[in-house]
Amino acid sequence: MIRLENHVDVNFDEVKEERIVLKSEKGMGNGRYEHIRDLVFMDVEKFDRIKTREMAAEMAELNKKMEKEGREYVLIGPGRWGTRDPSTGIPVYWSQISQARVVVEMGLPDFPLDASLGSHFFHNVTSMNVGYFSVRRTTDVEFVDLDFLQEQTPVEETKYFKVIQFEKPLTILMDGKTQKAVVMWN
Repeated sequence: MIRLENHVDVNFDEVKEERIVLKSEKGMGNGRYEHIRDLVFMDVEKFDRIKTREMAAEMAELNKKMEKEGREYVLIGPGRWGTRDPSTGIPVYWSQISQARVVVEMGLPDFPLDASLGSHFFHNVTSMNVGYFSVRRTTDVEFVDLDFLQEQTPVEETKYFKVIQFEKPLTILMDGKTQKAVVMWN
């Protein structure tokens, strides 16, 4: 059974444009998170459609470590998370990304995104109020600031992923009515 929650009104007036890490016009989830300091992202320069199973295994190891340390994170990567077709994204199982409280699917110029919006993990996404965002392309209204993320010093780096730990928790705003979402550093 899916847990039902009251809608929480989210105020985007507090958003500081210069601090936005990502912005989405197509997302699921509602409310605000202010406790997450970790962000895991795929180094898009290393993305290779034929190595997505290897990426999934690597993500599973990172998730185990996060779980052991009690850390939740924002997860960003190209294509669909949890796909059964490894050429369209990273074929993880929910248990391999279970510590993620925000999951972001993004398109790349040579890898367009047909957003799933968590359809593979729908029960987990809705029952645990996990934010699930789609960033199909880079525009003024939706983007992932990869330049900013690449400038940060990772606390851990694997073959495909970088883990950034911010000094202060991120502010994550998700409006379930409008489907808008923002992740902002503080």
